Amino acid sequence: MRVMAQMSMVMNLDKCIGCHTCSVTCKQAWTNRTGTEYVWFNNVETRPGQGYPRTYEDQERWEGGWTLNRRGRLQLKAGGRLKNLMTVFSSPKMPSINDYYEPWTYDYENLTNAPLQEHTPVARPKSLISGKDMNVSWSANWDDDLGGSAGLGTKDPVLVKMEEKVKLEFEQTFMFYLPRICEHCLNPSCAASCPSGAIYKRAEDGIVLVDQDKCRGWRKCVTGCPYKKVYFNHRTGKAEKCTFCFPRIEVGLPTVCSETCVGRLRYIGLVLYDADRVLEAASEPDETRLLEAQRSVFLDPHDPVVMREAERAGIPRDWVEAAQRSPIWKLISEYEVALPLHPEYRTMPMVWYIPPLSPVVDVVTETGVDAEDSRTLFAAIDTLRIPVGYLAELFTAGDPEPVTAVLKKLAAMRSYMRDLNMGRDGDPSIPAAVGMDEATMREMYRLLAIAKYDERYVIPSAHAEQAHGLEELATECSLDYEGGPGMGGSGPFGEGSGPAFSEPIAVENFHMLQTRQTTDTVADPATRKARVNLLNWDGKGAPPGLFPPKPDEANLREPAGPSGETRPLPSGGSDGGPTGAGTTPGPDPQVRP
Repeated sequence: MRVMAQMSMVMNLDKCIGCHTCSVTCKQAWTNRTGTEYVWFNNVETRPGQGYPRTYEDQERWEGGWTLNRRGRLQLKAGGRLKNLMTVFSSPKMPSINDYYEPWTYDYENLTNAPLQEHTPVARPKSLISGKDMNVSWSANWDDDLGGSAGLGTKDPVLVKMEEKVKLEFEQTFMFYLPRICEHCLNPSCAASCPSGAIYKRAEDGIVLVDQDKCRGWRKCVTGCPYKKVYFNHRTGKAEKCTFCFPRIEVGLPTVCSETCVGRLRYIGLVLYDADRVLEAASEPDETRLLEAQRSVFLDPHDPVVMREAERAGIPRDWVEAAQRSPIWKLISEYEVALPLHPEYRTMPMVWYIPPLSPVVDVVTETGVDAEDSRTLFAAIDTLRIPVGYLAELFTAGDPEPVTAVLKKLAAMRSYMRDLNMGRDGDPSIPAAVGMDEATMREMYRLLAIAKYDERYVIPSAHAEQAHGLEELATECSLDYEGGPGMGGSGPFGEGSGPAFSEPIAVENFHMLQTRQTTDTVADPATRKARVNLLNWDGKGAPPGLFPPKPDEANLREPAGPSGETRPLPSGGSDGGPTGAGTTPGPDPQVRP
């Protein structure tokens, strides 16, 4: 047994309202830079729908994830080492910009500067790639108002498998929202696909990151990831992906998408797992048993043997205690209501989902029957034509039994808690029908319905003794160090990736944005103001540049040098020489407020 810790997330899809707040806040925090206009570390898909990028789930086309070879061993679906070596300079199985979407902005200047005329001026969409006029036809959330329509039925890879079973009449369709981030898998195929070894999984918390120094832009990771959550920055020539907001995680804070989630549907916590059993579980020949195989990898943090082995592996005591209080362990292994996204990809994802019960309740309510009655709900779950089969294709490799079991538990919880909320005694037969007792069902209700902040996010902070190793990692991986992306300004990843006090990028003015993107430098040096350098300050007086010079001092300053900084002229005459024979110039005068 080799115990390791993994930061994980569970999302309750019954609570997602499709507001896209998580996507917007993640975009502003991490991918608001040049070269990442089309990149969404977090996106919210409407199901049924094509997803983002289009039809990313069609692995017969994209060849992502793992498969079993003739000897029953794991092999990348894109091929072995020889095939990957032959295509290293041009990876053919990779989405194009049309499969994502061509990013655009609007010509707002036409609105503000248009002369008085009979017709109202418009702001035409302009491509952020070519700068030309374009017709917007696709984006990261284009299916938002079209979920379940017949026009998308032939394009949804999941729905295609069910065409014979599912009716696609528009008035009978269903839809729900599916937020997605990087899965931070236990068996990441993106890391195995990278020829440079730039993608790695952190040993202390399992977060998968990209070493920007090692990345050579081969883009094999984009092909290898079956969820297509690794993106290529065409400006820097590097791969980028969701970092699970690990600078926040290290200090005990949840990810940005979780912190800003309106529906409070996300749960973050630590789980312990046996690293020696990952390969065996991922190699399970029966795809419908991959869910149970992955659950078997997780270790009970309350088990004394596991606690002892965790201590031996160097996992801090408070981390083990956090795993014991983790909502992830409860939802996945105790209550067994969370399911992984596409376990058949064999990456063993660590972002799990609670399937939505809402479509079931809505259909029952429309018949005029009490939708909260447990017997009615159980019968409806067994006979519904749409949600169970579709959800099974998403979360259980097509096996409807685990999905049905989860929906029955959620339905039983609703029915049981309704009696309590109405002032009646709870019926113990309801939780017993789904293999639970009353106390456990009340605990599950609290966690899913009214859990407080510290119950939804149980995140142990990094230890001081790990600081040196974490600091070294921070200098290697993407999007995380001072001046890195998400900090604003200009930095090593181009404009918009530098310190927060730099001038921000202005997307409102298209022409300014186009000029910035097509310039040979990351920013026009002429527009940059001189900055105060406190590192070279001796602590006496005021550092140069901190305060604007007085009028008499401004006249005594030399012109800006190549670095853009100015410095006072030496003491003495106007020619910079000594004031008289036999005298030596004094030190440069301090610039005082």
